[in-house]
Amino acid sequence: MGWEDDHFCFACGNKNHDGLKLHFHEKDGKLFTEYAFPKKFQGYAGVVHGGMISLVLDEVTVNLPWRMYDTPVVTAELTVRLKKPALIGQKIIFSSWIEKEVKNLISVKGEAALENGEVIATAAVKCFKVKLEQVEALKSKH
Repeated sequence: MGWEDDHFCFACGNKNHDGLKLHFHEKDGKLFTEYAFPKKFQGYAGVVHGGMISLVLDEVTVNLPWRMYDTPVVTAELTVRLKKPALIGQKIIFSSWIEKEVKNLISVKGEAALENGEVIATAAVKCFKVKLEQVEALKSKH
């Protein structure tokens, strides 16, 4: 069976009616997605909850090595720095790029920017390569 995508991921799954349904595109070794958060994802009135920005940064960074290396990865560590609030309905462009790879860890950087290029959040992520037999062992226990 292996590492499979049942298209129900909250961030990118097209079968999850409550999810964000993110779409990605690659260019020059980077991965991109964009999203305008509706009001249901607000923190303070009219402002996107910082956890939602973090969620999409996590998604865009973990998807890049999976796509580039065709190997399953999970987030081992996620550090997000929120620099400026994003407004509800404002289009945010998320991007990621690989910084380095050491054994089973891949360091990925990401950022969230407004359409004018202003960076509103950054992320430093360590992705851990998962062996298919580890996934199978977890599934067999449940």
